Amino acid sequence: MKSVQTRSADLFQRARAVIAGGADSPVRAGGAVGSPPPVIACAHGSHVIDVDGREYIDYLCAYGPVLLGHSHPAVTAAVARALEDGAVFGATHPEEIRLAERIATLMPSMERLRFVSTGTEACLSAVRVARAFTRRETLARLRGNYHGHSDEMIFSAGASSDSAPTLASGITSAVVNGVLVLPYNDASAIERALESETVAALIMEPIAGNMGLVLPEDGYLSRVREACARSGTVLIFDEVITGFRVGLGGAQERYRIRPDLACIGKTLGGGLPIAAFGGRRDIMACLAPEGSVFQGGTFAGNPVCVAAAHAFLDVLEADAGFYERLDMLARRLAGGAREALSNAGLQYPVVQLASMVDFSFRAGAAPRDYAQAAQADGDEYARYYWKMLASGIFLPPSKMELMFVSAAHTVEDIDVTVDAMRHGLARA
Repeated sequence: MKSVQTRSADLFQRARAVIAGGADSPVRAGGAVGSPPPVIACAHGSHVIDVDGREYIDYLCAYGPVLLGHSHPAVTAAVARALEDGAVFGATHPEEIRLAERIATLMPSMERLRFVSTGTEACLSAVRVARAFTRRETLARLRGNYHGHSDEMIFSAGASSDSAPTLASGITSAVVNGVLVLPYNDASAIERALESETVAALIMEPIAGNMGLVLPEDGYLSRVREACARSGTVLIFDEVITGFRVGLGGAQERYRIRPDLACIGKTLGGGLPIAAFGGRRDIMACLAPEGSVFQGGTFAGNPVCVAAAHAFLDVLEADAGFYERLDMLARRLAGGAREALSNAGLQYPVVQLASMVDFSFRAGAAPRDYAQAAQADGDEYARYYWKMLASGIFLPPSKMELMFVSAAHTVEDIDVTVDAMRHGLARA
């Protein structure tokens, strides 16, 4: 079943004439589900409304940034105030410094940091700094982990990217030869690789959120940390998704693993584009003007996005029960999904952590790596996607993404969603 919204269809045709592929990110074009998703006109709280006037409960949450809910009043007010004093200065300002201090307190591994606008920038900058610090060239990363669309990150990645390590994808052999791609959740593979190779950095999602939701196995992150320490490899945690979503201190606090560098973004701006990378003081000293590594951006640390980030953190820090309530809602959603799957006679594993929920269309235990996650039936997911959309539930248009719960979701939202799952998963 596919969307019948006529205005959305007309707008997508217009978009194809002037926007490459009709969308600014490939997954938005809906190729994985057979047709473009609705064109969205506005969003408030836990709901989005398309250009045809249809309202949906939103679990896409912009692929992760929406944690407080859409159009949160505290963020909206902070942005309006900041705009009155100027949108961008091209110079350091007091609130930028205060935000860096707040983040360093919440995530002690980020002893010194730099602001950027996107997670892609944060990850590629962290790798560049790690190379300068170690004077090594090879980058190690994990199959199915997504760290943005830079050349060395985009192939063998998650997040609905099917880029191959070839010139057809714009990737040179020189780039490919400098990257070592290893399986997720296989500590032995990392240990062997770091013993035999001279690796500048290992970048990884501590909790994989771009091939569905794949959790680290017990002891895995500790062994990775130890292997990097032994070999002098810089360990980079990509917490662009998990930072502030799984807790104020991110996954590194949750698992008590301190990386050498970390990247954060998505939720930080309360819906506006701001990200950061940072870590050990000695490594970050490689950045100009102290060191020789250039990194910068015109909009980095701009006062509007910084104001949004302060408002976002203010809300989190003022609400002692924030994460407990989110976890309760996500557990209710996951439990409802398990019941709906069971009623449909489907043995699909449901994975939930904090405000993230996922189930892949494959039977058996929860996936532990990309090879297993990729076994999910994309055609079956596409049918489910359109059924859920018809029931007023907005999901990601790809089997590789996951459901996010925001603070704006209600118990009623969850129960309506579970009821829709029962119908969406029925074989009839």
